[in-house]
Amino acid sequence: MAHYFEERPQAASRPGTVSLVLPDLHLRLETDRGVFSPERVDPGTRVLLETVPAPPAEGDLLDLGCGYGPIALTMATRAPGATVWAVDVNRRSLELCARNAASAGLDKVRPVHVDEVPDGVRFRAIWSNPAIRIGKAALHEMLSRWLGRLAPGGSAYLVVQKHLGSDSLQRWLGDQGHPTSRVASRAAYRVLRVDAPPGDGIHDGIPERDGER
Repeated sequence: MAHYFEERPQAASRPGTVSLVLPDLHLRLETDRGVFSPERVDPGTRVLLETVPAPPAEGDLLDLGCGYGPIALTMATRAPGATVWAVDVNRRSLELCARNAASAGLDKVRPVHVDEVPDGVRFRAIWSNPAIRIGKAALHEMLSRWLGRLAPGGSAYLVVQKHLGSDSLQRWLGDQGHPTSRVASRAAYRVLRVDAPPGDGIHDGIPERDGER
């Protein structure tokens, strides 16, 4: 798992499956070596999915660091009218996410590399179990990049282990101008809500498209 954030994992393929069982859905997901948490749905991911409110029913949603897709597929199940962008750097993860979405009949999930999301897309919600182990500088760069693409009124939900720096991350996000609060705490995990900062609808030079809200 140490290299799950590489674009093309060197680990030899060893396909497997895991179950994602939540009160509102039950999915069997394909996994493989070289991706995040291939042996089971990560406990942090489960905490996130069991505590976040329902995503907006329409518009563009984002699963940041999708892996083989448990978060993206849950978002798509709970918001069938929305388009769910499932992004990752790991090509093996994206292939698995695409297959899992197809198997579940969720045709509005779009697994794409992080550099392939059109610049004009703005997100009404972001859900993420972010790759903390990529290092603080890379993590901060990644979060700044994608939180800047929240639509006005949108929110991101991030799950982070306490001993991996959830409290310091919450402080950093606030210092960067992102209103952040802790909305859940369970089994050493914290779920942080990050709201789009108030403004005029322009973030990081990306204008709001006509008809977006």
